Amino acid sequence: MAIDTGFPCSLTINVPFPDARLASVALRALRVDKELSPLVHRDLSTVAADNAKTDDDATVLRVEYKATTNRMLRVAVNSFMDSLSLVLEVMEEMDVDILECRKKEQIPS
Repeated sequence: MAIDTGFPCSLTINVPFPDARLASVALRALRVDKELSPLVHRDLSTVAADNAKTDDDATVLRVEYKATTNRMLRVAVNSFMDSLSLVLEVMEEMDVDILECRKKEQIPS
């Protein structure tokens, strides 16, 4: 991320996921909430892990922040972390149900 004189404070957060599907789900869920302050810019994307064999395996959610002050950056990141925590909790609950359904489908009657 290049230094922007209007937004000198920056932070990049990489959140690894077990697979590309979960990273994509998190991206779509978190992208809905736009930054409320014009003093903060956020860019969300999925990228391949450093040890990935192909670029198609985008298992890392990358969040890049730029802000006018450290305080604005902190407030924005704190809010994002709350949202990320909620998304991860929901994924954990929902994926358990999906895995249980798949196990039931695989058991011969």
